[in-house]
Amino acid sequence: MGLVQAIASNYNLSYNIDARFQSLAQESQAMALAVNQSQAAVQSDLGHLKTWMRKTHRRSRKVDSRLLALGATLRERSQQRALQRKAQEAQREALSSLALDLRVLQDTLARLMQVVQSQGTRLDTLEGWLQVPGPGTTVPAWPPTQPEPPSASSPKLQGSRQVLKALPEPRDSPQDFADHLQGTWEPPGPGSQWTRPPERPGEICNIGPALVFPNASTENVVFLSPGFLLGLRALSVCSWIRTTSGHLGTLLSYATEENDNKLVLHGRDSLSPGSIHFVIGDPAFRELPLQPLLDGQWHHMCVIWTSILGRYWLHVDRRLVATGSRFREGYEIPPGGSLVLGQEQDSMGGGFDSSESFVGSVAGLAMWDRALVPREVSHLATGKEFPPGAILTLANAASVGGFVQRVNCTCLELCP
Repeated sequence: MGLVQAIASNYNLSYNIDARFQSLAQESQAMALAVNQSQAAVQSDLGHLKTWMRKTHRRSRKVDSRLLALGATLRERSQQRALQRKAQEAQREALSSLALDLRVLQDTLARLMQVVQSQGTRLDTLEGWLQVPGPGTTVPAWPPTQPEPPSASSPKLQGSRQVLKALPEPRDSPQDFADHLQGTWEPPGPGSQWTRPPERPGEICNIGPALVFPNASTENVVFLSPGFLLGLRALSVCSWIRTTSGHLGTLLSYATEENDNKLVLHGRDSLSPGSIHFVIGDPAFRELPLQPLLDGQWHHMCVIWTSILGRYWLHVDRRLVATGSRFREGYEIPPGGSLVLGQEQDSMGGGFDSSESFVGSVAGLAMWDRALVPREVSHLATGKEFPPGAILTLANAASVGGFVQRVNCTCLELCP
């Protein structure tokens, strides 16, 4: 009995084991099927991924090609722009040179017209001396003992030859040829403020009042009012100047609340003798050579600037001694500031330094809101004609401080 039970127990156990094995086999088959399905899905996803990567790679190559083409185009355009800038700079330089040549040509033509007029007058005089009298006329100049025309030793003919010899040779340059007769006076044109011609050739009269700055003191200052009422894109400053100092001080200073150096003709004892800084909108400046002004004599000076191409010119005694471009191109000097003579302002209306003071005399100072042409500068320097449209003169000196003296002189040589 016990044996049968043991056998039955073993049979049940083996049956359970077979059932479990079958169950495990089914589970393993199901797992294998699931794994196969997963592998198939992964393979499909991998195929899709490979396809996408190949497409992406092709697109990236296209993008790289486009970027390279774009880079080449940009480089080409930058090169073209650089060439265009160079061409524009060359054109600007050519225009600047042309403008300067035109100014010099106008000046030379004006001088040559003076020479031609002078020669015409002298030739008319010479023809009158050498004219052969007609029937029924008397000979006014020949000696009664000589019925024939005057000989080579005749005093009048020798005088005529001296007149001809006094004229410059044709081989001289137009500038030298014109300078030989620079004292010749022409009548003032319409609108001239000159009331009469010079008393003698070379004499300059009707220059208006003169200001004398006797020493280097911060008290010696002149305020011009009302100053600049409008913004300036061009400026001409002209004046007669005489200084006995070893250096040029500050002739003019214009300051605003924003900047105390909006416009300055600035000199001090630490600069090289005869040099002055032409400042427009600090810190931009140009150094101008004014060594001829240190001889203690009267000299005429004109500083001219225009925002067009930033051109500037310096005339001393009618001669162009300095010029340049690219100086404050397109800039506008603002209105509403403080304008003084003889001192450099470190603050609006003050902050003076005696080392920067002007010592000497100033006469006929005037300012224009445009660029004067060489003919106007020449006529102004020789006392022939005052250019129209001045915005400020010494008549606008509203306040004269310190030991500055205001003197009215009829002619320049009489001014102290």
